[in-house]
Amino acid sequence: MPVVTVVGGQWGDEGKGKIVDLLAEKADMVVRFSGGDNAGHTVINPHGEFKLHLIPAGIFYSDVTSIIGNGVAVNPASLLQELDSLKGHFNINNLYISDRAHIIMPYHTLLDRLQEERRGGRAIGTTLKGIGPVFTDKTARLGIRACDLLDNEYFKARLADVLEYKNAIITGVYRAEPLSFDEIYEQYCHYGELLSPYIREIGPLLDDAIAANKAILMEGAQGTLLDPDFGTYPYVTSSSPIAANSALGSGTSIHEIDHVAGVFKAYSTRVGGGPMPTELHDETGELIRNQAHEYGATTGRPRRCGWFDAVAGRFSARINGFDSIIMTRLDILDILPAIKICTGYEVDGKKLDYFPTSSNVLAQCQPVYEELPGWLTPTSDISTFDNLPPNAKRYIKRIEELLVCPASIISVGASRNQTIIVKQVWKS
Repeated sequence: MPVVTVVGGQWGDEGKGKIVDLLAEKADMVVRFSGGDNAGHTVINPHGEFKLHLIPAGIFYSDVTSIIGNGVAVNPASLLQELDSLKGHFNINNLYISDRAHIIMPYHTLLDRLQEERRGGRAIGTTLKGIGPVFTDKTARLGIRACDLLDNEYFKARLADVLEYKNAIITGVYRAEPLSFDEIYEQYCHYGELLSPYIREIGPLLDDAIAANKAILMEGAQGTLLDPDFGTYPYVTSSSPIAANSALGSGTSIHEIDHVAGVFKAYSTRVGGGPMPTELHDETGELIRNQAHEYGATTGRPRRCGWFDAVAGRFSARINGFDSIIMTRLDILDILPAIKICTGYEVDGKKLDYFPTSSNVLAQCQPVYEELPGWLTPTSDISTFDNLPPNAKRYIKRIEELLVCPASIISVGASRNQTIIVKQVWKS
């Protein structure tokens, strides 16, 4: 069986939760490889509705091993809260946390808030979960990792060194109150005790699974256009959500990845600041938001809604090397008499057919639209591609053409059975 990587093709919130839950049913191992508790997956399955922020979707299956990879920033308090919500319902003994994963500390969340407040009107729109500061510390070699929580004496020395530096910034730059070493040390030693059964070296688990030809699902968070290298910088996240990071964020060789699937909504959404060329500020945008209940799973913030951006989508497909695209929320468009797809941009009278590097240039881009007729027919009960309304099939085919990538799965509702399998993602 193969290794399949699933990533978001847009700005996140593409409905990956349902997709990874669907694919996890046939997996032996599910590995979350990026992000932190700033990401949220809403999963609706026969057990109920769940909002996961750190724990992979494999947790719903008793015989599936779920792994939080080294590329994930772990907030112990959030993780323990999730574990408590799942205890008694699911087998949490098959969950493991990479001992290389970095830990979110109280000064990370505090600095995240203080930095956003200092930016004022230029705020990035972070989730205030401390994600930016923890990944900053990771590259600055100031991070505290899961393995450090298993060694109290080493952790004490490490924390003392880092906290002295952080308090100097908190008090000197932001004029805020310093954080208490004793309180943090005691709290995180307690977290270490509670999480110690789950923390381990992940490499051998992955090596054994690959050697045994097991099915491994790499679960991404956020979306490609939030990548710090290739997204709408600086309005991006702080870890790489693209397919290449599924190897780095899990400790798997890139040669082992057999299939990369990109999840796209049938339209576009975005949370937080940053340019979004196809954003709709009219009643159509509001209609889509209300029809789809487009509010963040983590923050509750209303999502910005717009038409499908095929320029950004084609860029995403190229960067990730998608083998297939997975389209979600097609049913939301059922009520629209006409639907638009952005096929190009126009800046100062010049046409662009590529996704620009500069967010300043992207903010000036005016979308060039192609209009297709809607289908005005409910699709939520349709289970095969052939039975979709002709105009719905035409819409999907046009996006396939523009992204130069075939569709493998079409989602027409939140439930697992509201799914059209065009072709299998898993190899037999």
